[in-house]
Amino acid sequence: MSERFTKGRRRSIAAVTIGCAAAIALAPAATAAPGGGTGPKDRTATITVMGTSDLHGYIENWDYFTNAEYDDAAHNDVGLAKVSGLINQVRADRGAGSTVLIDAGDTIQGTSLTDYFANVQPVDETGESHPMAAAMNAMGYDAAALGNHEFNYGLPLLRTFEDQLDFPLLGANVVDWDSGAAAFTPYVIKTVKVTGQKPIRVGILGLTNPGVAIWDKNNVEGELRFPGIVEQARKYVPEMKAAGADVVVVSSHSGTSGTSSYGGDLPTENASTELAEQVPGIDAVLVGHAHQEIPERFVTNEQTGESVLLTEPKNWGMRLSVMDFELTKVRGQWDVTSARSELLNANTVPADPVISTLISEQHQRVIDYVNTAIGTATETMSAADARFRDTAVMDFVNEVQAGAVAKALEGTPNADLPVLSIVAPFNRAAVIPEGPVTIRDVAGLYVFPNTLFGVEMTGAQVKDYLEYSARYFTRTDPGAPVDPATLTNADGTPDYNYDMMSGVSYDIDISKPVGQRITDLTYAGAPIDPAQRFAVATNNYRQSGGGNFPHIATAPVLVNQTTEIRQLLIDYLITEETIDPSTFFEENWQLTRDGEPVFD
Repeated sequence: MSERFTKGRRRSIAAVTIGCAAAIALAPAATAAPGGGTGPKDRTATITVMGTSDLHGYIENWDYFTNAEYDDAAHNDVGLAKVSGLINQVRADRGAGSTVLIDAGDTIQGTSLTDYFANVQPVDETGESHPMAAAMNAMGYDAAALGNHEFNYGLPLLRTFEDQLDFPLLGANVVDWDSGAAAFTPYVIKTVKVTGQKPIRVGILGLTNPGVAIWDKNNVEGELRFPGIVEQARKYVPEMKAAGADVVVVSSHSGTSGTSSYGGDLPTENASTELAEQVPGIDAVLVGHAHQEIPERFVTNEQTGESVLLTEPKNWGMRLSVMDFELTKVRGQWDVTSARSELLNANTVPADPVISTLISEQHQRVIDYVNTAIGTATETMSAADARFRDTAVMDFVNEVQAGAVAKALEGTPNADLPVLSIVAPFNRAAVIPEGPVTIRDVAGLYVFPNTLFGVEMTGAQVKDYLEYSARYFTRTDPGAPVDPATLTNADGTPDYNYDMMSGVSYDIDISKPVGQRITDLTYAGAPIDPAQRFAVATNNYRQSGGGNFPHIATAPVLVNQTTEIRQLLIDYLITEETIDPSTFFEENWQLTRDGEPVFD
């Protein structure tokens, strides 16, 4: 660990908490001085902050999509039950009576478990305890910050989840649309008693990223606004210090890169480094949202010259961040003098049986539900290669989306518009198997709770859109080896920000520069007319500006359905009883180099 001395005191970096859960354990270090009284150690204490990030509905170490215990190439384990095992160990080591546990968001979306209690048996209608609330309450959380995915299911369900928690849900940059007043608790100050010492007051500030205003526009527009992370921290950190906070920990659901997936229309999405650099008085930021691992990183605050510690544990409860702070009493006040952090691995402990037992019935109920067969498929359709070749499984999604938009346009002035559809390869592991198809199979194909939109675009705009999407591929010269592992995700573009389109035919020449790759773009067998009007089926994330694709966020909206696309896929299979690729699969796009196909 690196440290620096500032203003006569030793101080190290604070920690950024995003999409994480963090616990702070404080222990005294006082000893008697010779001849009575106390020595310098009376004036020191230790603080341990534990943090998780982006739990996304994982409680058990279980993959609902594969119907098996979770596993990956690194043999990671996931879930709150495993995290609880790590937390119990740290509490036993530091002292269970002096701990604070917090979470920083992306908690109630991401698994079939959380989808079930949002859509199939929504807790805001049934009154049943949300399994994430039950588990977190049992684990003794003291505060939680909002993540952007908390808003996916709408405000009624989020408010119900908030009401079920035994601790406050923090969102300092979530404000009322009209008044600007705080819509959620901005921060909380927890008092931890240290034997024989003045209590230590730990301030926890919760922040989320402003992208919610775009990504969940339908759920928050007219209700909530999302000011900048740095802006709101500048407002509240001094207030927390004035209220007596000895230690300030920021739970900031925002990555460290300083970039935004939605362009420059909103404050920065990944602002945690800026937060540490620009806002004085922060002792720790636990980072999330980016699903990365940062064991320990130090950033210097530009105004004070003091160090701030950033740490980010891996998502889904795979890791636990453990931050240790040393405090010294200066003129009767506690002052942080050093900091360090490390990550603990969830695969090193057994699951906490208390948590597993608590949610066992809900867990099994979801397993039974997702393994219900709802139809059959005439052949196996895999998404393994979907990101670089046209596949039947992606055409299945586009078939359902286009059909739903066409049906919604019936009887309207736009009923005669040709319908195109766009879809992204969300899950490379998705497979629709030959034979019986379950809800689990369909949910694994479309893993996000997106809803359906239809917008109007011209042929010229379609061309621009596809050119932007094609930046996903690494430029590869004719004749050069092609490795699928490195061909995609150019410049860090994630799979969910690569769209493929049905209803038109086109080639993507990966030997050409970005912006010049779409060739032979045709509609109905003829070159596309730049002025031709089309209805384009898409999802709410893309229509609201997610991914910063051209034209689509400003395109006239023709269809806006609140039904999730995933549910439309399920309903299609229930109605049709069979998925038969021969009825919809058309290889309408391919990768080329100088006109030659890249793949046979």
